[in-house]
Amino acid sequence: MLLNGAQIVLKCLKEQESNIIFGYPGGAVIPLYDALYDELDYFTHIRTAHEQAAVHAADGYARSTGKVGVCFVTSGPGATNTITGIATAYMDSIPMVVITGQVARSLLGRDSFQEIDIMGITLSITKHSCIVKDEKELTGIIRKAFEIAKSGRPGPVLIDIPKDIFLSETEYKMVEKEDKIQTPTINIEMKKIQEAVLMIKSSKKPIIYAGGGIKTANASKKFCEFAKLCDIPVANTLMGLGTIPRDHKLSLGMVGMHGFRETNLAVTRSDLIIAIGARFSDRVIGKADEFAPAAKIIQIDIDETEIDKNKSIDLSLVGDMNTILEGLISNMDQKDRKAWREEIENLKVTNNTNIKQNSFTHVDVLKCLNRALEEDTIVATDVGQHQMWTAQMWKFKYPRTFITSGGLGTMGFGLGAAIGSQMGNLEKRVLLVTGDGSFRMSCNELQTISKYKLPIITVIMNNHTLGMVRQWQRMFSNERYSETDIGDEVNYVKLAQAYGIEAYRVTSRDQLKNVLEIVTKEKRPMLIDCVIDKEEGVYPIVPPGKSIKELVLE
Repeated sequence: MLLNGAQIVLKCLKEQESNIIFGYPGGAVIPLYDALYDELDYFTHIRTAHEQAAVHAADGYARSTGKVGVCFVTSGPGATNTITGIATAYMDSIPMVVITGQVARSLLGRDSFQEIDIMGITLSITKHSCIVKDEKELTGIIRKAFEIAKSGRPGPVLIDIPKDIFLSETEYKMVEKEDKIQTPTINIEMKKIQEAVLMIKSSKKPIIYAGGGIKTANASKKFCEFAKLCDIPVANTLMGLGTIPRDHKLSLGMVGMHGFRETNLAVTRSDLIIAIGARFSDRVIGKADEFAPAAKIIQIDIDETEIDKNKSIDLSLVGDMNTILEGLISNMDQKDRKAWREEIENLKVTNNTNIKQNSFTHVDVLKCLNRALEEDTIVATDVGQHQMWTAQMWKFKYPRTFITSGGLGTMGFGLGAAIGSQMGNLEKRVLLVTGDGSFRMSCNELQTISKYKLPIITVIMNNHTLGMVRQWQRMFSNERYSETDIGDEVNYVKLAQAYGIEAYRVTSRDQLKNVLEIVTKEKRPMLIDCVIDKEEGVYPIVPPGKSIKELVLE
C-alpha cells in the first residue's frame, strides 16, 4: 500500500491502538494534521494552549492508564517547548512518544526558519531520540519507538520528522501480530529468590520500601499479596502512593523528607529493607549512610543500573516485578509480625503545625475533598506544599490515582496532567490540587478544559505565596522572604469565569462543604479558590543533609 509519511504515522498509531493525541499544529506538521483531518472518526486530538501542557497531558494520560502517551508538535519553538514535559516524564519513567516536525531535509544544517536540533537537545532526557532521514525507515522507527517507550523501564521517546518525509510516498505494510518486536525477558535466578526468602524469614523488623515501579509494572495486586503474606509494613515513596490502600494496617504512608515520624523511624530501626521499584532518591533517604543503618537491603527493580547506585545493597533481584513477586510468594509461609507493627504504631505523634485555632487550613480542604469525592477519583497535583499535603493526607486506595511530578518537581505540571488523566478516564472524576504559584504557570490551560468540557475540579490552595520556598526561607534563610509572596492581582474566580468555568472562592470549612455539594452533583468543569494562611508549613520535614530520623515536627 503506497502512503505518504503523514498517513504512515497515523497507521502506526492505529497499530498501537493509540487513539488519543495531544498536540499543537504548526508549519512543519501541517501535512500530519492534514492527514489527521481524514481520520477523526478514530483519533481524538486535544489541542492545548501551549506545547508544554500537551506533553504534560500525554504524561498524565500515560500515568493514569498505563498506556503510551502520544504528542505532536511542530519544529523550532514548538519542539523546544516540549523540553520540560519530556524531562518530567523521563525522571519518572513515563512511557511517551513525542513526534516533532522538522524542516525539510534539504534545509537541515542551514539555520533555516524554525530549525532546531531537537534530537541533540533531548538525548539526555529521553530513553531514545532520533531523526528520520529516509521515508522507508519511518514505519520501523515508529514501531520501535513504542516498544522502547513501554518495555523494561519505560520512558519518553522523541521522533523528529522532516516536513518533506510527511509528504513523501513509500510502501506501508501492516504489521502482523507475530511480527511485532519481542521484548527480551530477563531470567530470575531461583538461587537469588531462595536467598531473599531466607533473609525475609529471618528478619524481625522488616520494612518494604515501595516505589512507583510497582505501578509501572502493573504489579500492585501481586505486591499487596506479598506484603500481606509476609505481614511487612509498607513505606511508600511519593511515586509509590496508591500501590497499597492507605487505610490498610500495613500502610505507613510516605517515607523521607516529608514522611511521617513513625514511618521514618521504622525504616531507621528496621533490620531488613525490601526496596521494590524504588531508586533510593535523595528526597527519601536523606543522609545516605544513616538510612536504615542496621538493615540488610534487598532491591527489586527492572533496571540494573539502579542497583547500588544511591545505596549499597546486599541482594538484587533484577527483572519483571510480577515474576519476582510470584517467586517470593510461592516460597514464603504466612508470617505474623504483630509485635513489630505495634512498635511502629507507638511511634506515632500528633503533629503540631502551629495552625491558628478556628482558621481555615489545608487540613480542612483535603479532608472535605476526600470525604466528598469517590474513592477512585484521580488526584493530580502541581508541585509545592499542596503536593506534599496531598501525599500525606489523601486516602489513596488504588494505583494510578495519584498523578504528580516526582523526580523533576515541575511547577505547572498539574493542569496538563489533569487534562490527560481525564481524557484517559472519561468515566472517572479528576481532581487537580494546585497552589497559586503553580497555577499561574499554566492557568491558560483553563481554555483547554473549557473547550473540551472536561469535568475537572481545580482546587487552588491559595496562600498568596510560593509556599514551599517561603517555608525554606523561614527555616533556613533567617526569614528573608525574597521574591516569594504573591499578591491579589489575579481574581481566580473571574479568570475561570472568563473561560466559561464555574468558580467559587471559599474561606471557611462550611463554605467549602456547601460548594462541594454543588460540585459533586454536577459533572462539569469547576474551580474552587481556597484561601489559606501563608504561614502554614509542611511537617514533618527533614532538613537538607540530615538523617530521616532527624525530623522537624513543627
